[in-house]
Parts: sequence; C-alpha cells; structure tokens
Amino acid sequence: MIHTRGLTRSFRAKGETVAAVRGLDLDIEAGSVVAFLGPNGAGKTTSLRMLTTLLPPTSGTAVVAGHDVLTAPSRVRDRIGYLGQGNSAGSNFRVGDELITQGRAYGLSRAKSRARAEQLLPALELEGLAKRTVGTLSGGQRRRLDIAMALVHEPELLFLDEPTTGLDPHSRANIWEHVLRLHKESGTTIVFTTHYLEEADLWARRVMVVDHGRVIADDSPENLKADLAGDRITLGTTDGADAQRAGELARALPTVHDVSVDDREVRVRTPHGDTQLPVLLRNLEAVGVRAVTARLTRPTLDDVFLSLTGRTLRESADATAPTATHDGG
Repeated sequence: MIHTRGLTRSFRAKGETVAAVRGLDLDIEAGSVVAFLGPNGAGKTTSLRMLTTLLPPTSGTAVVAGHDVLTAPSRVRDRIGYLGQGNSAGSNFRVGDELITQGRAYGLSRAKSRARAEQLLPALELEGLAKRTVGTLSGGQRRRLDIAMALVHEPELLFLDEPTTGLDPHSRANIWEHVLRLHKESGTTIVFTTHYLEEADLWARRVMVVDHGRVIADDSPENLKADLAGDRITLGTTDGADAQRAGELARALPTVHDVSVDDREVRVRTPHGDTQLPVLLRNLEAVGVRAVTARLTRPTLDDVFLSLTGRTLRESADATAPTATHDGG
C-alpha cells in the first residue's frame, strides 16, 4: 500500500537548510494499522503530508496506493483519506451538507454522496445531526465528522494525524472504537500519528519510532518493548548484604539486560520477566536470601523511546520543537 525509498524533505529556515525527513524507507502492507511515534519536529506530519501529496519531497520516491505521489498525485488522492490535525468541516455549514459536498468533490454523484452520508452518520454515531451546523457539535462529534469526511469516498488507505488530540479519554476511546470497527469491516489500511502512547500500544500492529527525520525502530509494540525495554523486576530485601547477593544471582540469569542494587532494593531488566521472576525467587530461597517484596512491571512504549534516545517521548513532546520545519509533529 505504501512503498518509499530515500524520501527526504528539507526546508530553509533562517538562512539554513533544515532536514525534516531524512531518507525515509517504508513498506506498508495493505490492511495494516501502523503508528508513527516521535516528538514534535521529528518529521511525522511532514512524512504524512508527502505521502498524501500535500507536500512535494525534496528527493526520493513514494508510491502510495499504487500510484507515484509526484507523477500521479490525483490518483493517489482518489484512493486515500486524510484526517489532519485541524477540523475538516466548516463551522457554519450543516453536517449532512458537508458530507455530501465532500463526496461531490471526490467525483461521486449527488445520489451516491447522499447515500454515503446516510451510511456514515449512524456508523459514527452522528445520526440525527445531519441538519445541525458543525459549530454546534461537541469536540468528539466534530472529530467523528472529520473521520466521516475522510471516509466518504471509501478510500483504501486512511491517514490520521493525531486524531484524538485534545479530546477527553472517553471521546478518544469512542473515536478508536469507530475507526477500528470500520477497519475490520472494510480492511482499510490505517497510518496514524499520536502523542498518546497507549493508543499506539493498544491499536497498532506495527510501530515506527521517528526521531530527527529518521525511522530509528520499526516492529510490533510487543517486540519493541521486549527487545528494547524489557520487563522490570524490583525486589526488596532485608538488608544491603542480601541485596548485593540477590544482584549477583540476578546477573547470572540468562536473559537479564541490566541489574542495579540500591541499598536494600534490586532492579532487574529482562525481556522475560514473567518466567525469570519465579526462577530468581527460587534461587534466592536456595541460598537463604529472603525477598520481602517483589514487583514485575511491564514496559511501555515510552520506555522504548527512552532506551533508543535517552529521553522519554513525553519529555520530548513537551519540549520546544526545533527551528521551524513546517512539521507540527
């Protein structure tokens, strides 16, 4: 569904060339659900804007939904849906009219556009709102309308750029419920960006971590967490001597990545915490060391980002973005 090689985008800012995207190579299969993660300024939105023909690449190639973004941009647009960070529908227009107009813009007949609006409104829990003006909708309703606008022409590929930013947890869950149901029913390929790591963890089958314009990790959430972060085992002992002995036993385990001892506490990182913890406890008992507390903590995608870059994604997202790259994400 998406094939790129060496995709690059640079901007001029304050007399200097700033590389927003550096040599992006992508192969995304049809039917995938893929998350792009990275801090502000990492190149995520710039990448999406190139893949959706809204921004020409500086160099490299991209074939999206079977067509080249440079030589056949209109064919790409016919086959994709795009939900940007802003709202798609005009505040002073009626919900139903906006959907029909969107369908007409994609070349659908008026009858087909109306039929699609009648399908999408109940599918996204917007029934009864066709005659309401967009400006009177709640934030969650407006975002569901944005998704309907992106789906009106039944695209094979849907791009979502931070689709739930600013919504409350209930509205965010509601948005994803609808998106994933539509994906399941139609097989639509979904590529999305988000700063909510739990969304990528829960819904994406594949996660691509982007930093400084490059993909620095690419795998399933489960594999990334196991390989790059690992489970955390924390043991509490009765004294410092027992903690040191527990640390020595932990280091002898086969898949342990890291062991640290702090006073009476031992912290262990391993990709197989659920199997290693019982082994470690048995080994401690065999040498007369008693663990008074034991805790197993599963890693998060923020732990993955910390392992890759030395900083958490939340810290990076809160920091000031680099000098204007026209990226916004």
